[in-house]
Amino acid sequence: MTETRLIDGKAYAARLTAEIRTEVAQLGERHGIVPGLAVVLVGNNPASEVYVRNKVAHTGQVGMRSMSHVLSGSTTQAELLALIDRLNDDPAVHGILVQLPLPRGIDSAMITGAINPAKDVDGLGPMNVGLTTLGLPGLVPCTPLGCLLLLRGELGTLKGLHAVVVGKSNLVGRPMAQLLLQEECTVTVCHVATADVGALASQADILVVATGHKGLVRREWIKPGSTVIDVGITRVTTPEGRTRLVGDVVFEEAMGRAGRITPVPGGVGPMTIACLLRNTLTAAQRSIIS
Repeated sequence: MTETRLIDGKAYAARLTAEIRTEVAQLGERHGIVPGLAVVLVGNNPASEVYVRNKVAHTGQVGMRSMSHVLSGSTTQAELLALIDRLNDDPAVHGILVQLPLPRGIDSAMITGAINPAKDVDGLGPMNVGLTTLGLPGLVPCTPLGCLLLLRGELGTLKGLHAVVVGKSNLVGRPMAQLLLQEECTVTVCHVATADVGALASQADILVVATGHKGLVRREWIKPGSTVIDVGITRVTTPEGRTRLVGDVVFEEAMGRAGRITPVPGGVGPMTIACLLRNTLTAAQRSIIS
């Protein structure tokens, strides 16, 4: 049986956040700039409201300025685009994040594409997606960046390792594959049309799972001693009537099989928020010379 090491995303995020706090203070002292993050929430989505509160709280903790824009569910696409135009033009705003999902009738791709690429701290606009794909300086999507930092911290070099990414979303799967390619991994991407995903997953030195399907990955999918990054998060109700968060990997079955694994919660999630702060700081620093 393999001894499985838990990858403590909270500890990694705390270290990164401390570095960001120091750099934010230096930016203020040297240039009089306080990084500003504008978070836009449209409609009443309880999960999104929690995410936004978390992001706003962490922004303040590192000395950044947060600006929340909470809009009703009846907000039109034109009204949302007009707000983004104002935020694009506001020099006090260095980062703009529109919380997804958006209500029906609003084209998420159009909204994401309307954000100034220099302020696109989610890294989801077409310009930053292209820069990430080409390995050029841009703003990298927060969750894949957080996963990469965890992998580097645990494994050092990733060169030559076989990485399997399960899930091909624009939010995680696709950019994650690109980042792993840039680390000189051999990358396999699995999705809903892939035949025998389990057989491919079981060959992975690094297994990144981002599907949102709880319990998808069982013990036999995991190569002994491999590193498993579980991005999925689903809230379930226990037999006692309580709720808890679970990932895409059956955690109990992975223990004793994987060499390293991120828990849910406490793995990738904290790094996603830390990388959002990192991107906001980067955007503010670049604004000095733009």
